[in-house]
Amino acid sequence: MNTICIEAQVEKITQLFEKLPHEQFFVLTDKNAHQHCYPIIAPYLPQHHLFIVEAGETHKNIQTCTQIWNAMTQANLTRQALSLHLGGGVIGDMGGFCAATYKRGIDFIQIPTTLLAQVDASIGGKVGIDFQGYKNQIGVFQMPLQVWVLPPFLQTLPQKETLAGFAEVIKHILIADANQWQKIHTLQTLPNQWIAYLEHSIELKKRITQADPHEKGLRKILNFGHTIGHALETYLLQYPQRAILHGEAVAIGIVAESYLSQQRELISENDLEQICQLIQRLYPPINIAENELPHIAQIALQDKKNSTQAIRTVLLKKIGEALYDQPISLVEIQEALRFYIRRTTKR
Repeated sequence: MNTICIEAQVEKITQLFEKLPHEQFFVLTDKNAHQHCYPIIAPYLPQHHLFIVEAGETHKNIQTCTQIWNAMTQANLTRQALSLHLGGGVIGDMGGFCAATYKRGIDFIQIPTTLLAQVDASIGGKVGIDFQGYKNQIGVFQMPLQVWVLPPFLQTLPQKETLAGFAEVIKHILIADANQWQKIHTLQTLPNQWIAYLEHSIELKKRITQADPHEKGLRKILNFGHTIGHALETYLLQYPQRAILHGEAVAIGIVAESYLSQQRELISENDLEQICQLIQRLYPPINIAENELPHIAQIALQDKKNSTQAIRTVLLKKIGEALYDQPISLVEIQEALRFYIRRTTKR
């Protein structure tokens, strides 16, 4: 497993660079991270090639990868180069994919700048890009050399981004830590201290991915909220003014897939109510029309967890424990989203 370093003092990363044997350094970032985070870290970076791409999920595609590979080639990077990826989940996913495939692979370090990337996307070695509108359709498993989690970056985030990241924190707790759920389910607002949450989520995801690095079994539980969440996120990407962040989609997916868990009598109505109330307190509702539900459900047919026979998802066996490879139907996906619509229209 790669080294994960949580460092509250950004200037100390100079000590991390001193231990690296690499000959060249390539920094990939996007316009948002370049504006808000690069100035924080730049004084402590060695001499490097900098490449900036457009920000956002719509640019996580093969066309942007071609631009990155071209920049790496123009910089004459050798296989002894190190690629550093400064940004959120999109930059980590896409940068990792480009590094893993450039000259059959060069080392890379993830430097996540969003809460979602720090607690989830940067951990575990899944890298890839979207293809034909489907999320993470093309990718590989490739562990970064290291992950550097720098909490000061979180101070640069708008609340919308922080909320998106906290959905992954909630997911981790629901699938693996019932005791922690008792501490957070009554939250009225986002926490203002993050170190404990970072350490908890990172350790949890690290433990699961170490046990199942290539997602053949246990690691699949990390996809809780993602089957329906990904389908909704992908559908709304067709309408730029309605596009939502990945974590916002996961929050809706958590409600929908918790509803299916309760319908199968895996969790209680009280458990479902606690989950719904927490999501509703923290996250603004997303408008979904009844006539859109069949189209959203159809997108789930492309989910990577599926078998040839069925759509597969993750359901809660109980708070703190999850079941993977659970078959669900298109009808159930639509009904779960109807439940979300009913809950949010009651507000």
